[in-house]
Amino acid sequence: MTTPASGESLLEFLAVMRRLRAECGWKRGQTHRSLARYLLEETHETLEAIDTGDRTGDWAHLREELGDLLLQVYFHAVIAEETGEFTIDDVAADITAKMYRRNPHVFEPTADSPVEAADIDEAWQAIKDEEKQRGSVTDGLPPTLPALLYADKVLGRLAREGGQPPPAGGELGDRLLALVAEARESGIDPEQALRDAVRRLL
Repeated sequence: MTTPASGESLLEFLAVMRRLRAECGWKRGQTHRSLARYLLEETHETLEAIDTGDRTGDWAHLREELGDLLLQVYFHAVIAEETGEFTIDDVAADITAKMYRRNPHVFEPTADSPVEAADIDEAWQAIKDEEKQRGSVTDGLPPTLPALLYADKVLGRLAREGGQPPPAGGELGDRLLALVAEARESGIDPEQALRDAVRRLL
């Protein structure tokens, strides 16, 4: 049984990162761009830890990988702090404000606030769309996303605009897209479903 976090360790870690940045030659030489590869690696290792924990029930690996991921967040924030761009407090304040805006059913509930998960997600997406004011369904979607995830995101945005799922064509890409649409209809994450299927082969 864990106790609620006090935040003290986060402040200590910030002090550690500031000192490492000042006194470690390698860390002092890093930039946002040079660290990008490590952020990607740690993200994938965190995903692997989630899969492992889901299979085994042992979440110690995830705890470790979340620490490595947190390192990347603090590393970027300390670099930005040095150059006057922003601080870790700014990062936390921004995401806190976003959570208030995007979860009015929790922070400003009304009689007609959504309570079902699907309705909450729909309200979240509506608020997000209003904030972003995108010009197309692909605005803000990194083209480097895994193909299944990219397709899932595009289909979700098209659906919110009243579009219809694509018909299953004869080309392999069309059939894959139709499978992603089928997964969305069933509430299944196609990326995770494929990872799970591959793991069952091993």
